Amino acid sequence: MTGHEIRESFLKFFETKGHKILPSASLIPTGDPSILWTAAGMVPFKPYFTGAARPDFTRVTTCQKCIRTPDIESVGRTARHHTFFEMLGNFSFGDYFKESAIPWAWEYVTEHLRLQPEQLWITIYQDDDEAFDIWHRVVGVPADRIVRMGKDTNFWEIGVGPCGPCSEIHVDLGAERGCGEPGCAVGCECDRWLEIWNLVFIQYFRDEEGNYSPLANKGIDTGMGLERVASVLQSVPTNFETDLLREIVDFTAELFGLKYGVDSKTDLALKVIADHCRAITFAVTDGALPSNEGRGYVIRRLLRRAVRFGRLLGMQGHFMSQVAATVIRQMGSAYPELVEKKDHVLKVILAEEERFGETLVQGTEMLNQIIAGLKASGGEVIPGASAFKLYDTYGFPLELTQEMAAEQGLTVDSDGFGESMEGQRQRARSARQENEYISERDAFFKELREQVGPTNFVGYNSLEAEASVLGILTGGERVPSASAGQEIEFVLKVTPCYAESGGQVGDHARVTAPGLKIEVFEVKKPVENLFVHRGKITSGVIKEGDLVQVQVDSTRRAAICRNHSATHLLHKALKEVLGGHVNQAGSLVEPERLRFDFTHYAAMSEEELKRVEGIVNRAVLANLPVEVFETSVAEARALGAAALFGEKYGERVRAVKMGDFSLELCGGTHLCSTAEAGLFKLVGESSVGAGLRRIEAVTGEGALSYIDEREEQFAEIARLLKAPPQEATHRVEGLLQNLKDLEAESELLQARLARYQVQDLLDRIKEVKGVKVLAGQAAAPDIDSLRGMVDLLRDKIGSGVIVLGSEASGKVSLVAAVTKDLLARGLHAGKLIKAVAAVVGGGGGGRPELAQAGGKDPSCLKEALELAYQVAGNQIKDS
Repeated sequence: MTGHEIRESFLKFFETKGHKILPSASLIPTGDPSILWTAAGMVPFKPYFTGAARPDFTRVTTCQKCIRTPDIESVGRTARHHTFFEMLGNFSFGDYFKESAIPWAWEYVTEHLRLQPEQLWITIYQDDDEAFDIWHRVVGVPADRIVRMGKDTNFWEIGVGPCGPCSEIHVDLGAERGCGEPGCAVGCECDRWLEIWNLVFIQYFRDEEGNYSPLANKGIDTGMGLERVASVLQSVPTNFETDLLREIVDFTAELFGLKYGVDSKTDLALKVIADHCRAITFAVTDGALPSNEGRGYVIRRLLRRAVRFGRLLGMQGHFMSQVAATVIRQMGSAYPELVEKKDHVLKVILAEEERFGETLVQGTEMLNQIIAGLKASGGEVIPGASAFKLYDTYGFPLELTQEMAAEQGLTVDSDGFGESMEGQRQRARSARQENEYISERDAFFKELREQVGPTNFVGYNSLEAEASVLGILTGGERVPSASAGQEIEFVLKVTPCYAESGGQVGDHARVTAPGLKIEVFEVKKPVENLFVHRGKITSGVIKEGDLVQVQVDSTRRAAICRNHSATHLLHKALKEVLGGHVNQAGSLVEPERLRFDFTHYAAMSEEELKRVEGIVNRAVLANLPVEVFETSVAEARALGAAALFGEKYGERVRAVKMGDFSLELCGGTHLCSTAEAGLFKLVGESSVGAGLRRIEAVTGEGALSYIDEREEQFAEIARLLKAPPQEATHRVEGLLQNLKDLEAESELLQARLARYQVQDLLDRIKEVKGVKVLAGQAAAPDIDSLRGMVDLLRDKIGSGVIVLGSEASGKVSLVAAVTKDLLARGLHAGKLIKAVAAVVGGGGGGRPELAQAGGKDPSCLKEALELAYQVAGNQIKDS
């Protein structure tokens, strides 16, 4: 069976068992900042297992795209490690349990995948007698092929929250694939025993004290690695020989003029490139972009690691976008979003590869400096810490550093490199301590919702409501009442207040009852369908069971609606002006302004910004009706609706349509007509990361205030220029031309003064051990001018040492230079300047031939410059 046939077979099998087939979720987890990537099939369903949300279906099956990077160094070196892989899974949310999950798993692997029962071994948690009985008595697996294992391998838990025992299906690939050790058996890390399917039985809840209590609604979470199963069914030794990866490997080999399967080092590089390119291609498609932090750093690291392996194979040109095109061609039928975003993905990958080419040049320069320094000091081994810095900062693999060092007769401290690498891994492990599966606070609100029931939100159609008080909290604890002066959280049976979500801030409101007044300044949904209001009691007492009146701040809500509807218009306008690759990457909708982050490769031009602003304002003036309706996901997609960043959608979705101009899936509050926005004004466009731009804008009253402020500023400028407003531009142009003329005249005078100073400074040359040394103070306004004077002096003396110092604004600048012919005699500008700078209370350094420093004490400058002669003399070796 091909990989595509296995994927289809699995999903169809569970569809016959009453499961809903859902498409793969994004690799970027929605609404879960605790994790960078979707790393398992259950990640999109985490709220259902915790009880924070209710599923539309109790039985679900998926093929989930996943990324994991902790074992990145193992990719290509083992048969089964990947950064990107596909996870087949079936899930039950309070529906069936072990009695169905286990027999179905056996049925699928033996009857549909046609694996031989005598090849299969089962592991279970050591105390899970229920699973043993089902495997042995119901399914018929011999008892001696069911292995009980410990908590470290066969019990799934992450901190506080749902957890439970696991059962795994392993395939025995034969003794010839094994390690040959006497104790080799199921659980051995060798290639003989391949785990293909893990069944997790979610049946307990672990509290913060580590106690386990049975869950009323048990769950099933299974995961089968598609690539692993394909390797078994296709009888190939590694996942890279399966049809899911071999085409990409072979394309890369052909591109490089090589052949896979001839040389182990070549094969390793080809496998790394194929694996990493799959991860990068899918991640960029889902909205990730290379950057220096978070998931963006992961993408950057993967791409640069792949490029480095390409360089080691002799490929100097750009190749990753070509490999990515092969990934898209091969996987596009299963994941059509790859094809839809192909142009965007290839542009991002090519741009990042070009950027890495520039850093490789910088890294080479740094390595050359390290080699020159070692040779000058008589060293023969590049320190491991230096090699690691090249790896970490410039993406140099250890092998490349070793190769370039060997060309110069040097070696690299590989053990020291390994120590630095392990140190970084330890820091990374500490930084990514696994978050609790469900926080204590979330668990509290989940229990509260079960006690009081869900909140009925009526705020789409009404800004006021009468409601009963279901719960009051102070300091995180439930209390029966609260009084004036206290800041509280409380839950109502009904609320017109919008809770913060999807980038839109929550409402403000006033809650009243006879003698009671509460100012609400925050509304959130800690768990699905539970609205928690935070406010301060300004008068009276509130008690559970009270009937209160809730009135949303209508002026503030209207401003928020203007800005939220404007983000939809802005999104569509950006796509029209910049192209279909534009996708929302985040937003903030407040009453005062809107902020919109989107994918794009470059800063927008003034012309593009004007076009976008014009398109939005024309849509506002067109008085387009804003319609809100519910539909199915499939129908919404068929209509061309786009899902907004950060939203969660069930089977039924809420769509917001603005005439024939815009259609988005959105849960926020909106205008009734685009004309209600009044006016849309862009106020800023900036970068927030590689391939990510941000626009800030205002509407309505905010736009009028912005224009008023600009008009006042313009009028003030005109007053300062003593010119009518209509002549201000002409007057400024005249002043700028005068300034330009004066700056040119100043530069001319500065150059003339520098030449005079150079002549005076030449008189300070002293001969020290046969070397000309010049140290003196110069009148230079900045470090650049001081360097320019050093260059002039170096040209004049031909061979020698120069140290210049200057004072400006109470600070000292120092520059030292050594002509190249004197480096062999031990002179080093960086070390020289460091000693001199210490006298003026500063520090600095640089290359052997040129260095600069700063200082805080100008009164010691003369003493420091005199010291330069002595330090230079101490450095000079006999020729």
